[in-house]
Amino acid sequence: MCSGYGSIKSSLFPNFHREDRAGPGLGARQLQGAPGVASGPGLRRQHGRSARDLPGHGRGDTGDGGAAGPNPTGPIPTNPVLTDLTLPDPIPADPIPADPILTDPTLPDPILTDPILTDPIPADPTPVGSGSAGAPGRMRRDSSRLLGARCPGYGTLQPDSDPAHMEVTGYQRRPWRVLLCHAGSVLSAGLLLLLFHWKPSLEVQAKCQPCALGQADWLIIRDRFGQCFTTKVLTEPLGEASLEQHPGAQPERRSSVAVVVPDEDESRDTVRLHDKDEKNLLRYYLFQGMRYVWLERRQAFCRVSVLDEGWSCAELHLCQAGLDQQEHGARRKIYGPNLIEVPVKSYARLLVEEVLNPFYLFQVLSMVLWVCDAYYYYAACIFLISTFSLGLSLYETRKQSTTLRNMARMSVEVRVRRPGGEELVVSSAELVPGDCIRLPAAGAVLPCDAALLSGECMVNESLLTGESVPVMKTPLPAGGAAYCPEEHRRHTLFCGTQIIQAKAYVGREVLAVVTRTGFCTAKGDLISSILYPKPVSFKFYKDAVKFVLFLAILALIGTLYSILILVRNKVPVGQIIIRALDLVTVIVPPALPAAMTVGTIYAQNRLKKQGIFCISPPRINLCGKIRLVCFDKTGTLTQEGLDVWGVVPLEQQRFLPIVHEPRCLPAGALLYALATCHAVSLLRGQLVGDPVDIKMLESTGWRLEMMEEEEEEGELPALQQFEMKVLAVVKPPPEEEQPRDRRHQAPLGILRRFPFSSSLQRMSVLVKLPGEASAHAYVKGAPEMVASLCRKETVPPDFSQMLRHYTTDGFRVLALACKALGTVATFEEALQLPRDSVESGLNFLGFLVMKNVLKPESAPVIQLLRSANIRPVMVTGDNMLTAMNVARGCRMVEPREGVIFVTASPPGHDKPAALKFVLAEHSQGEEQPEGLQQRDGSSLPPRHCHFALNGKSFQVVCEHFSELLPRILLRATVFARMLPEQKTQLVCSLQELNYCVGMCGDGANDCGALRAADVGISLSEAEASVASPFTSRVATIECVPRVIREGRCSLVTSFGVFKYMALYSLVQFVSVLLLYTINTNLSDFQFLFFDLVITTTVAVLMGRTGPAPALGVRRPQGALISALVLGSLLLQTALLITVQVLSYFITISQSWYIPLNSTVTAPQNLPNYENTVLFCVTGFQYLILAVAMSKGYPFREPLYTNVLFLLVLILLFGLMIWLTLYPLGFPKSLLKLQPIEDFNFKLLLLGIAALNFFAAFVLETALDHGLLGCFRRLRRKKASKKLFKRLEKELSQQQPAWPPLDQPLFATPRMSLAVR
Repeated sequence: MCSGYGSIKSSLFPNFHREDRAGPGLGARQLQGAPGVASGPGLRRQHGRSARDLPGHGRGDTGDGGAAGPNPTGPIPTNPVLTDLTLPDPIPADPIPADPILTDPTLPDPILTDPILTDPIPADPTPVGSGSAGAPGRMRRDSSRLLGARCPGYGTLQPDSDPAHMEVTGYQRRPWRVLLCHAGSVLSAGLLLLLFHWKPSLEVQAKCQPCALGQADWLIIRDRFGQCFTTKVLTEPLGEASLEQHPGAQPERRSSVAVVVPDEDESRDTVRLHDKDEKNLLRYYLFQGMRYVWLERRQAFCRVSVLDEGWSCAELHLCQAGLDQQEHGARRKIYGPNLIEVPVKSYARLLVEEVLNPFYLFQVLSMVLWVCDAYYYYAACIFLISTFSLGLSLYETRKQSTTLRNMARMSVEVRVRRPGGEELVVSSAELVPGDCIRLPAAGAVLPCDAALLSGECMVNESLLTGESVPVMKTPLPAGGAAYCPEEHRRHTLFCGTQIIQAKAYVGREVLAVVTRTGFCTAKGDLISSILYPKPVSFKFYKDAVKFVLFLAILALIGTLYSILILVRNKVPVGQIIIRALDLVTVIVPPALPAAMTVGTIYAQNRLKKQGIFCISPPRINLCGKIRLVCFDKTGTLTQEGLDVWGVVPLEQQRFLPIVHEPRCLPAGALLYALATCHAVSLLRGQLVGDPVDIKMLESTGWRLEMMEEEEEEGELPALQQFEMKVLAVVKPPPEEEQPRDRRHQAPLGILRRFPFSSSLQRMSVLVKLPGEASAHAYVKGAPEMVASLCRKETVPPDFSQMLRHYTTDGFRVLALACKALGTVATFEEALQLPRDSVESGLNFLGFLVMKNVLKPESAPVIQLLRSANIRPVMVTGDNMLTAMNVARGCRMVEPREGVIFVTASPPGHDKPAALKFVLAEHSQGEEQPEGLQQRDGSSLPPRHCHFALNGKSFQVVCEHFSELLPRILLRATVFARMLPEQKTQLVCSLQELNYCVGMCGDGANDCGALRAADVGISLSEAEASVASPFTSRVATIECVPRVIREGRCSLVTSFGVFKYMALYSLVQFVSVLLLYTINTNLSDFQFLFFDLVITTTVAVLMGRTGPAPALGVRRPQGALISALVLGSLLLQTALLITVQVLSYFITISQSWYIPLNSTVTAPQNLPNYENTVLFCVTGFQYLILAVAMSKGYPFREPLYTNVLFLLVLILLFGLMIWLTLYPLGFPKSLLKLQPIEDFNFKLLLLGIAALNFFAAFVLETALDHGLLGCFRRLRRKKASKKLFKRLEKELSQQQPAWPPLDQPLFATPRMSLAVR
């Protein structure tokens, strides 16, 4: 019968309703037919990379203008009985959302997207599609030659290997089809409407006819996960308005009816809009809040942000004048409001959608069936529980949606510039790309993505990165380079981030130009990834669905058997139908989905108590399968704050001994570089900025003073000293604090900062000394990078040896350099200097050596992981030798294990790409791989060796040696000088080898990798970070084994509960079939007793058992459809059938036995002996199975540690013994038990139960300890399904041993290898 988990929706079926209606518009890349074919369905391939372009699953409003909704099934599945989803604790103080919508374990993972906020323009100019609905790259030219001489047809092009492809098909409404559907709905009594509700694409296909996208009223979209969506195409009149691609373009280049997009030939591509009723109509649809507009010449719907992909930095600077009212109005119509709207449905609509869910329909039909069969109490009880649970579920769902809407909604007043110098105060909802906004000095939350044009901003980006250290933003350079938010990250203000402080330059306000609005922004991407997550693909859930289908087939067989038996017993036809259908409610347990989430909920709560917060509960089970963990170095394996160890100065191009106290340095370029080359700012008297910069400044003893806006008057000392405006002044320490022989008097004025960039690996400043006309540039960055920018004669010959000396000892080394720039007369002149010219032809100054201390917890944790056969990998942006030192220090690389450097060089003018493997002891590290001693080719690599490679080599291997990449990844342990996007690429490459990948980092540069990994753990002070599924408040890697242990425990619990619920159904199924055979059944309260008192209590408490304290080598089973699980289920089922049948035959063989009255059916022939005996025996079986399925070792603690579960089991065993031996009046009459006078027979029943207990326990123990292993040895060993395992086996058997040392391998043009 159905259990009391009335409203708990299936976690087994998170993908149900994946095919859904997404309101007024679902967007996607498109596969559509030849552009000239009006009769074709309009399928066209479109490309793009951004994860936010991919539709997740969403249901939304079908009305006009609504955004896609938050979940495919309408209401978000919740488990209100078992967990409090409001999670009051993990709401952080700073603006990192810990959203309660994320805490439901039945939801797929909310955050698994690429944090890169914009998609790069595809490098490949070859036209492969008509454009991009989601790809903001160059629109590819649309013409029939793309598809060859393709005939008109309704076929769909097969998506190619690009994982970001989607298919979009156009449909046009036909009135006669609509009428037919209405007639069908009436004739089918609404069943057709129900089918359309479950499968909206069927409705579109039934009511509409395929057509070209240009004429489509409705669209069907299929994403790469196979999910289907439907959406309506909307229109809006544009009048005579115009929109130009580049906001700063000249007016004469505009067209009155044009939307302009970039083209390969650099000419303007004017796309004419539909002309209907002499009005220019914009055709568009919305998908997950994102707007997609129809471009006629492209014959494609393109994401509206594509229109702004071609900005150059110079054109953005031209936007300072602002947009006129007409142009602003046109853009407002095309881009829509600057809002991130999270749809919140009414209670009435939620109720309808919830009740129309197949699960609830099954419940309703079951209750009707029970009432027909006179099971009134049972039906009433389930109805009350279901109603209460449903009400709670609706309340939680709406509350979660409201909370997320409040988090996402942002409407503030902003000052916008208009031509002629006018400034208007408008709502942020009115902003469009191209608007120039003025930022308040006191700071504010930014309502859009914007490029900073003038002034400096100190910004808290913790919403996006989980990193609470404020970031300095500087003005966008005014060159002709293409603007890219990721490349120009240090000049871009992202939506939702907090501007702490905005500082203006001389005579200017702090100005920024809006580049993205609404869901196209960074915050929109984040909310979209929460609302529409990538579905978690876990074999366990897929197998569970298959098993439920198997149970349904079993129910069908049982139904056929029961019909035959009941016909033989001459039962009336009405009763036969009711009894046959009743079996279906017995065999398919509705409590199964809810029970399976119990283990995950308990694990989540245990992690929360240890300071580890999870916003994606389905990922907890994935933790149990982790085989490889990537670690960031700085702040993760090593301490966050670096201490200055010393400075290595130069004299006559020779290194001097290290100076441990930088304040003792003489006045000169090196000291000035240390005092000024940073992005530190003052906020309320406190230094804020990168911890490394702060330590460096503090080590000099110099003091920073920021120039306030009110200090811009000419009489100020700073202006008098430097004869121009400066951003900040760095003053020497007071004389009494200075060394006696070193007296510094002159302050230094910072004119301009070029912020640190991961891709450039450096930062620089322009500095002026009082009384000097010339300015000086100081540069700080990665030693190899800085040395490459210096004049060769200024770099000491022993540069590499000195660098290696410090890096091999584990120090972090930065290089410093300077350059005299000549006369800089004004502050504005300093702002015009291009960065490239400043950072070239430098003079090398020396090294800044910083101590990078390993965290005491790192080495034990790494050893624990290695002993558990979980592979640790280091991924860092630091120097290779520093990384190697840390890897050895934390035992990632043991002292006796060899290291092979993998060096790869890109192709030159006449040379192909080359790859070389060099043993570490023969290598000069990553700095000088060329001058190596050639080894004899016959030498073999060490058996236990680790590969180490840097970011550049990794990129070359990915691009030119893709065949060797899997082999290299199999042995690579250290990745140095990795850019943030390379970290993400590495994680994805490891996943392609079938590794379940964990990633642990501090959240700053690891966002992409944390979100791409199967299990991302961010070390952050926040209680929950959207940067990753897991956030540890304790900033050590000790959280990694904890999460893995909890994952293993949760997975084993889920398996145990699943097996228990399946066997509970089978026990009841067998007993009901046995009773049907003799024309009786269980009573109303017997069903209630089993389903609510025993099964529900046991299933809920089974999962409370905690994880085993040790992390072993063995991993839990990941597949339900496996020999171990199926073997256990089959043997236990055989045992329980044997015991029930044996009990029945023993009963009827007793001398006192009186057969029941088979001329009437239950409940009229209750009580009877058969029913009573089977009630006693099956009651014990439910409890026996609970004990047998609650295995502890090796992944969980023993059963006795779960005290509450143990007490309940003892109570329930006691209750069953009492009901068997001494059933008293009220319980006896309530449960309709037949009194049995023969006490020896009762003892015999207890003996049978004890025998059953022993046999069940022996079976499970035998299966656990290798009973199946014996059979496995007899059969031929299969090749592993895991690619990395097959590769490991292949490499271990390869002769000669791989890799070939010191033999250069060259890539051929076909990307294969000349030497293997």
